[in-house]
Amino acid sequence: MLITHDTRCALDTVVDLVNTAPEDDTAADGLPDVAALAEFTRGHAVSDIGTLTEPDLGAVREIRSRFAGIFAAPDARTAAGMINDLVAAAGTTPRLTDHDGYDWHVHYFAPGASLADHLAADCGMALAFFVVAGEEERLRRCEAPDCRRAFVDLSRNRSRRYCDSRTCGNRLHVAAYRARRKEAAG
Repeated sequence: MLITHDTRCALDTVVDLVNTAPEDDTAADGLPDVAALAEFTRGHAVSDIGTLTEPDLGAVREIRSRFAGIFAAPDARTAAGMINDLVAAAGTTPRLTDHDGYDWHVHYFAPGASLADHLAADCGMALAFFVVAGEEERLRRCEAPDCRRAFVDLSRNRSRRYCDSRTCGNRLHVAAYRARRKEAAG
């Protein structure tokens, strides 16, 4: 599957956005305030946004939960319906643009769109490309028992199971190794 630069940026953004949500009632929100939201947009080079406000923060949190639902969708039809609803509500308006040193690419948000609509349109379309390609199973949640972070499996054979093999995957492999050694030692 060919993934263009702007699609990859949108995928990284949606994964990071979903992963800002608190995993339970005791965890902190990764977007606690407008300043954190502004930092998130700077860190992901989200273009064409104005001054962010509390209503923007609330709307982005709502979009975040809808994206989380897509990563949890049980099948392509469910994911497609959720993506269609998200993108339609954002008032998607595809247009070609070349800005900030990037070659021609497509923005799906309407000029002047709110940040939430911007994210819903661009990130929603990036996820839509995976459904169209029959690759929606690449939109995953970490299989580590104490982690449910979202990620996009871009491995060649679709075998990635953990959000980060250096932390979650390695931790589980070490624990399994230690359990085997303990059992063998008697």
